[in-house]
Amino acid sequence: KLHKSANCSSINIIGGIELEIKIQGHKTYILADVATNLITDLLLGNDWIYANNDIIDSPHQHIFLMNENRKVIVSTPFIKPKQLRLPVLLTEEITLPPKSEKCINIKILSSMNKTSEALFEPTTHLHSKEIFLINALIKVEKNRSQIMIINANDRQKTLSKNTTLGHISYRSEANNYIILPELSQDNNKRLISTAMFFHKRDSHPSDRSCVLATKREVTSVGLTCRMNNHYEEQIQCYVCQEQFLSRNDLQQHLRQKCYPSEIRTQIEQLTRHIEDAEQREQLQQILWKHGKLFDLRQPSIIKATIHHAIETGTHPPIYTSPYRVSYKDEQIQREEIDKLLKHGVIEESTSPWSSPIVLVRKKDGSVRFCVDFRKLNNITTKDAFPMPRIDDIFDHLSQAEYYTTIDFKSGYFQVGLDPKDRPKTAFSTRDQHYQFTVLPQGVTNDPPAFQRIVSQILGPTRWKYSLAYLDDVIIYSTTFKEHLIHLNDILN
Repeated sequence: KLHKSANCSSINIIGGIELEIKIQGHKTYILADVATNLITDLLLGNDWIYANNDIIDSPHQHIFLMNENRKVIVSTPFIKPKQLRLPVLLTEEITLPPKSEKCINIKILSSMNKTSEALFEPTTHLHSKEIFLINALIKVEKNRSQIMIINANDRQKTLSKNTTLGHISYRSEANNYIILPELSQDNNKRLISTAMFFHKRDSHPSDRSCVLATKREVTSVGLTCRMNNHYEEQIQCYVCQEQFLSRNDLQQHLRQKCYPSEIRTQIEQLTRHIEDAEQREQLQQILWKHGKLFDLRQPSIIKATIHHAIETGTHPPIYTSPYRVSYKDEQIQREEIDKLLKHGVIEESTSPWSSPIVLVRKKDGSVRFCVDFRKLNNITTKDAFPMPRIDDIFDHLSQAEYYTTIDFKSGYFQVGLDPKDRPKTAFSTRDQHYQFTVLPQGVTNDPPAFQRIVSQILGPTRWKYSLAYLDDVIIYSTTFKEHLIHLNDILN
C-alpha cells in the first residue's frame, strides 16, 4: 500500500500489525502499517473513523464513538497539545547604535529537550521602540543561540539583561510532523514540526509572516494554521519567572511583589506632589513600566565609552604628590575609596600620572571626594562640543504647560572612560595608587563629553519635547495626554 505525506513525498512502509485501541475502556481494532519515517506514535485515518462510526466534533472539542443504532457509546474530550513555546531572553545588557543591525546572544529559559533547531518568533512589544527582530529558524546549543536585531531609531537604544525578545517553538514527540524533501543527491528528508508554525492570530496576520531559510534551498511549503490555537504569547516576570495573561497583570505583580521596596518608595515620592489622583496614577503606571530605571541601590554604567576625553598630545606625564591630611580625613578618604572600588568606579593603577585628592565640604556638613585635576586640565585639548544656551532653553519651554525633570544619578560616573585615558586620571593616597574607570568629576572635558552622550540618547526629541543641560533632562508638553506619551518615549 502506498502512503503519501502532506507534500506528496513517500512514507516508507516496512510491515503491518494489528493493534487494539482502547478509548475509555471501549476496545477497537485496526490493521496498521509500520513506517520508518513517521514521527508520531500513531496516526489514525478514515478507515478507523468509518469502522467505528467516529464523529469528530471540533467546535465542542470532543470525539464520539457511535454504535450501529447511532447511539453514543463513548465520548472523550480533545487533549490540548503541550505548551511548546519557551521564552527567549537577552543574556546581557546591550546598546544598539542608531540605524544599526547587530547579532546578539540569547538564552532559552528552560531545557530544549535535546533539540538543535527551533523557530524563533519575536514579541511585538519592542515595535513601539522601533526595535525589530525577524522570525527565524535558529540553532540552539546548551540553551544558547544568536539572532539578528535591528534598531531603526535615529538614536541609540539600550535593552537590559533578561529582556524578553520572543519565544521559540521546538519539535516534540507529541505533535504532528510533515516531511519536507531537501534538494540533495541522497534525497535525505527533513522533518519540520507543524507546531512550529502556530502563532497567535491578530488583525494583521501579514505582520507575522515567517520565512524559513537553510543552507540549501528547500521546496516552498505554505502553511496557515486554521485550527484552534493554544499557543498564546507568554508574559513572564523577569525576577520570579511567573507567567501572566496580560502585561497589565505583570506590571501589577511587579509593583506589588518583585520590585524592591526602594523602587516603590522612589516612585511614590516622585509623584507625591501631584494633587490630581487620576493623573498621579497614570504617571505612576508609566514609572512602574520603567521601574528598573529608578533602582538606585547600585551605580549603573551607560553603554557608551568616551574616546579622547583627555587628549594631552605628546606632553609627558604630570605627577603631583598627595596633599597632607589629618587622621580623620585619611579615614574619610579610605571609606570613599572602598566605596568607589566596590562599585567599579576606580581600579588599582601603575600609571606615571598622579593628581592629589581633595575633600570638599558641602553646606550640609557632608564631604565630597574630589581629585585636583587642574594641572592635567592645563595641558588637555579642549572639547568644542556646544553647550545649550540658557535663553534658548527658556524660549522653548515658555509655551509648555506640563514639565518633568530627570536627573542622572552620579551622571559622570555612569560614563565609561577609554582605557587609554584612564592612566591620566590616576591619584594617590598615603600608600596606594588608583585610576578612574569612568568619567571623573573635575576633568575639563567632562561637560561637553557628557552633553554629547545625553544629546545622542535623546536624539530627535531634543528641542521638540525634551532638552538636556549636562545631567539634567526636562520633558515638556502642552497637554497632559501629550506629556504621558513624551515621558514614556524618553524613558524607553
